[in-house]
Amino acid sequence: MTNPGEVSPVTGRKIFSLAFPALGVLAAEPLYLLFDIAVVGRLGALPLAGLAVGGLILALVSTQLTFLSYGTTARAARLHGAGRDREAVEEGVQATWLAVAIGLVLVMIVEVIARPLTSLVAGSADIAAAAESWLRIAVFGVPLILVALAGNGWMRGVQNTVRPLRFVVLGLGISALLCPVLVHGLLGVPPMGLEGSAVANLMGQSVSGSLFAWALAREPVSARPRPAIMRAQMVMGRDLILRSLAFQACFVSAAAVASRFGAAVVGAHQVVLQLWNLVSLVLDSLAVAAQTLIGAALGGGYAAAAKKMAWRITIWSTVFAMLLAVIFGVGHSVIPGLFTGDAEVLAQMSIAWWFFVAIMPVAGVVFALDGVLLGAGDVAFLRNATMLCAVAGFLPAIWLSLACDWGLAGIWAGLSVFVVLRMVAVSWRAVSGKWAVTGTGTVRGSSSEEAEGSWQQS
Repeated sequence: MTNPGEVSPVTGRKIFSLAFPALGVLAAEPLYLLFDIAVVGRLGALPLAGLAVGGLILALVSTQLTFLSYGTTARAARLHGAGRDREAVEEGVQATWLAVAIGLVLVMIVEVIARPLTSLVAGSADIAAAAESWLRIAVFGVPLILVALAGNGWMRGVQNTVRPLRFVVLGLGISALLCPVLVHGLLGVPPMGLEGSAVANLMGQSVSGSLFAWALAREPVSARPRPAIMRAQMVMGRDLILRSLAFQACFVSAAAVASRFGAAVVGAHQVVLQLWNLVSLVLDSLAVAAQTLIGAALGGGYAAAAKKMAWRITIWSTVFAMLLAVIFGVGHSVIPGLFTGDAEVLAQMSIAWWFFVAIMPVAGVVFALDGVLLGAGDVAFLRNATMLCAVAGFLPAIWLSLACDWGLAGIWAGLSVFVVLRMVAVSWRAVSGKWAVTGTGTVRGSSSEEAEGSWQQS
C-alpha cells in the first residue's frame, strides 16, 4: 500500500473535471423544479401551494434514501482508489436492487396514506386536495428516482460524472418539454392542470432510471443480489437516513407552519426554498468531487493529501458561494417575478429573500466539508451533528414562528441558525483530522468509537 504521508497525484484540473459534470447533475433537478413551479404558478396560488405540499412529501419519501448515492459513492470510491474497480461497480448493482425493492414498498405506502398525509402537512382542505391529486401520480416515479440515485453513486465512485449528467439531463429535458404541454393544454393536448405536472415528472424519471439500469446491465459484473453487500450498505444507510430525517423534519415543519399562514405564504416559501435547494446543490458539486477523490485517496492510503485537498475545496466553495450571494442580492427585484405574478406571493418572498442571500457564504463551508466527511465515511458524526443542530436551531424557531406569528421571517431565521451551527460542527471535525482513516474496509457500526475507525486499514 502507498505510504499515507505521500502526496496524491490529484490536481485541481482533476477536481474540476469531476465537479463540473456533477454540477450539471445536481443543478438539473432544482432547475427543472423551478421551471415546474413557474408553469404551475400561472394557474394561481392554490395549484402552486398544492405543488409545494405534494413536492415536499415526494422529496421526503425519496430523499431519505440518499445512502444509495452518497453511501455508494463513498464505498465505491474506496475500492476504486485501491484498484478494485469490479468490486466498486458491484456496489452499484446491490444499491440498485435496494432501490427497486424499497421504491416499490414506498409507492404502496404512500398510495394508502396519501390523503391523511397531505391533510397533515397542508392544513387547508383545498391545498390538501390539490396536493393529493398531484402526489398520487408522481409517487410512481419513486423507484426510478432511487435507481438514478444508485447509478449516480457508483459512477461517481469510479470517477465518471459525465454519463450521469447525460442521463439526468435527457430525462429532465423530456419532463420540461411535456410539462407546459400537459399543464396548459398546448399543441392540441387537453389541459390537465396540476396533474399534468405530475405526469411530466413521471415520464422524465422513467427515462433517466431506465438509462441508469441499462448502463449497469452493460458492465461485466454479476447482476445477482448479494445480501452481504446490501447489509453493509444499509449499515452506512442507517446513519444517512437518520441524518436525512433530521433535515426533513425541519423542512416539513417549515412547510406545515407556512401553510397555516395561507396560500401566499406557502407559495412564497416554496419558491425561495427551491432557489435555496438550487444554490445548495450547485455548491455541492465541489462536495461531490471531494467525496469521490477523498474516498479514493483514503482507499489508496493518501491520508495527508486528503486533508490538504479538503481545505482547498472548502476555500473554492466559499468563494463560489460569495459570488452567488452577490448575484442573488443584485437580482432581488427581478428574479422573484420570474416565478409568479401574484402580488401577495411576491410580497412574502421579499421577507425571506435576504435571509436566503446572507447564508450562502456560510453554506459554502458547510457543503464542502459535508462532502469531505461523506467521502471519508464519517457518517455517524454527520448524523449526530445534523440532529443536534436541528433540535437546537431550526425546529424551535419554526414552531415559535407559528406561536408568535412571525411568519416567513421566523422560518428563515431558523434556517439561518441551522446552517451556522452546522458550519461550526463540520469545521471542528475537519480540523480534528479524526475522519482521515485509510483503507478499504467496511463500516462496522455507528457508535462514536466505531465512527472514528469505521474504515479499517487494509
